[in-house]
Amino acid sequence: MRNLIKLMLLIFLSSHAVYAGSELWLARLSLDEATKKVISGSNNRVLGAQTEIIDGREVHVIKVLTPAGRIQHYLIDAETGEVIG
Repeated sequence: MRNLIKLMLLIFLSSHAVYAGSELWLARLSLDEATKKVISGSNNRVLGAQTEIIDGREVHVIKVLTPAGRIQHYLIDAETGEVIG
């Protein structure tokens, strides 16, 4: 029983959605999650990642090295998780 309660608490705390009033809001995308999103399904290597404020919004900037040896920068909106550039 104690393990079931711990499991339920863990699931509740790790969920990506929060309930506020009558609307459902998605939680912000962390820098780690954004980095995993950029490199998933590819052979890109992460060279650096940081969060910056650009045009008044929080943006994750992820620098990767492609298999072809090129450096690319990905800009991920921290609130929506969308790739900006």
